[in-house]
Amino acid sequence: MTEERMKRIGELARKSKSVGLTEEEKAEQASLRAEYIADFRKNFIGIMDNTYIQTPDGQKKKVARKTDSGK
Repeated sequence: MTEERMKRIGELARKSKSVGLTEEEKAEQASLRAEYIADFRKNFIGIMDNTYIQTPDGQKKKVARKTDSGK
């Protein structure tokens, strides 16, 4: 996500708190937030893919994704 888009998210958030947003601005805000969350998740998954946990006996185990247990 570019710095320009991050600034726009902030502008829309401030405007929302002060005077409110038009329907077009609300749609833009939702779109930008979704893009931000997608980028965050992508980066976080990249970090976790390179994360290992060292057990007390010295073994290193790669962090595995938690499976959905139907909850």
